[in-house]
Amino acid sequence: MQKRWNILPADTSTAAHLHEVLKIHPILCAILAQRGIINFETAKNYFRPSLDHLHSPWLMKDMHLAVNRIRKAFEQQEHMLVFGDYDVDGTTSVASLYQFLKALHSAVDYYIPHRYKEGYGVSKLGIDYAHEQGITLIISVDCGIKSVELIDYANSLGIDFIVCDHHLPDAILPKAKAILNPKQSDCTYPYKELCGCGVAFKLMQALATDFELPADSYLKYLDLVATAIAADIVPITGENRVLTYFGLQKVNNNPCAGIAALMKLAAIQQTMHVSNLVFVIAPRINAAGRMDDAKKAVQLFIEQDPTKALALAELLHSDNTDRKEADKSISEEALHMINSDPALQQRKTTVVYQEHWHKGVVGIVASRLIEHYYRPTIVLTKSGDVVAGSARSVPGFNLYEAIHACREHLIGYGGHFAAAGMTLHPQEVANFSQKFETVVRNTITDELLIPEIVINAVLPFAAISEKFYNIIHQMEPFGPENMRPVFVTHRVKETGFSKVVKEQHLRFVLEHDGITLTGISFGMGHRGAELQPQQYYDIVYTLDLNDFKGTRSVQLKVIDFKPSTSN
Repeated sequence: MQKRWNILPADTSTAAHLHEVLKIHPILCAILAQRGIINFETAKNYFRPSLDHLHSPWLMKDMHLAVNRIRKAFEQQEHMLVFGDYDVDGTTSVASLYQFLKALHSAVDYYIPHRYKEGYGVSKLGIDYAHEQGITLIISVDCGIKSVELIDYANSLGIDFIVCDHHLPDAILPKAKAILNPKQSDCTYPYKELCGCGVAFKLMQALATDFELPADSYLKYLDLVATAIAADIVPITGENRVLTYFGLQKVNNNPCAGIAALMKLAAIQQTMHVSNLVFVIAPRINAAGRMDDAKKAVQLFIEQDPTKALALAELLHSDNTDRKEADKSISEEALHMINSDPALQQRKTTVVYQEHWHKGVVGIVASRLIEHYYRPTIVLTKSGDVVAGSARSVPGFNLYEAIHACREHLIGYGGHFAAAGMTLHPQEVANFSQKFETVVRNTITDELLIPEIVINAVLPFAAISEKFYNIIHQMEPFGPENMRPVFVTHRVKETGFSKVVKEQHLRFVLEHDGITLTGISFGMGHRGAELQPQQYYDIVYTLDLNDFKGTRSVQLKVIDFKPSTSN
């Protein structure tokens, strides 16, 4: 698939100042300038994260109200419930806050709604369960900010709510005793990009201060916080970067029994990074809610016994195996539908529907289809008497607005810029599909239908060294808004030694200005025929450290290449 290369600019004066004070390669200084690092102090904080960089939890609107209400619940021996969503962010939030509160107060329970029986967020079934159990205080985590009517219902039953959420609030807020959400317009908390587990962490931090508890009472949950940050695709900047940095240390040195069990089943032996949390740990957690009941993910995280944790992890591992099989078969079936219909191939959108597809994986399948047909995509399946689906966008296109424009064909819908969900009557599928195609065709630009590779800098091979790589390594943890630096080198000569390995990967041996380096491109073996000996190419890559039989060398991890047009 053709890709467009976009080389980012950098503020030259800021980069020059950083070079003067940091004494590192000018190209690295330009990349730091792109990331908002402007002087020695911000560079020091960036390269040397510290828990002292965390903001005071008391800066968050309603934090005093939340702590006082929880203190009252303790004093009056009230029964409390921690209520969270069924994804990674929700289950880690519940597991950490539940354990923290349980250590202070015995009458604490937790609740995870069933994805298919109750749907996303605060549910009536959950509130009714709380009422039956005599619960008088619910703390919602990673949900609740939009649950105005349901929280009114809870209030009518004599149940108070504390909402801990990070999703964008609507104009009307629920009538909770306290709302902890840095995205509230009148909340002056300095960092706005916390995930749900991050907001729960700030509540634990405040409670620990109020009850004069040691810092480890909440820091011991940093492995769960880092997992949530990674899985929820929030920016790895500011406070999130600090939490992820120290959370990864805990994952690698002393993880909770649940994380350790998932790592064991995944046969992870190397150092864990954000990418491992995203692609290895998170899918196994999410699979519980997709294929069965997410409650067992919380059970895994609160289990202290390694043997019991391993048994629970095996359940999630099994769910993930089922998820992968469903994902693979549905993706293949959907691709066959598109590939066998020229009319579908010519569209600016993908909308596919089969009644028997598993509802839990349609969002994943939508993302898979975008890898083949790069355009806004919706995958629909039957759910009871209605059709339900998940939508995924391409970067830069507002998917929610496009679906909103098709609302006359829908029963309900919700989501945001990049992803959404909807329900509709079976007889409306064709009408909705056509309207969605019309709306997108009239609003999307041709440029947005070509995948973009964002490149940080042009890099000569002469600048690449282990010292250069080590500074990049210190820029970790990588993630949104702090991605691993991507480089381009022009007029690189193929030496004649590049080859396809293991039938699917491409191994490069390349020369630039008299310097020869090796590289690898995973899954790009099908492009081996494009490489011609002694010809010149422009290549896009990241840097990696190859340790082969004790010999360390910097190698290229090639993302894309094309014949050179440079002189």
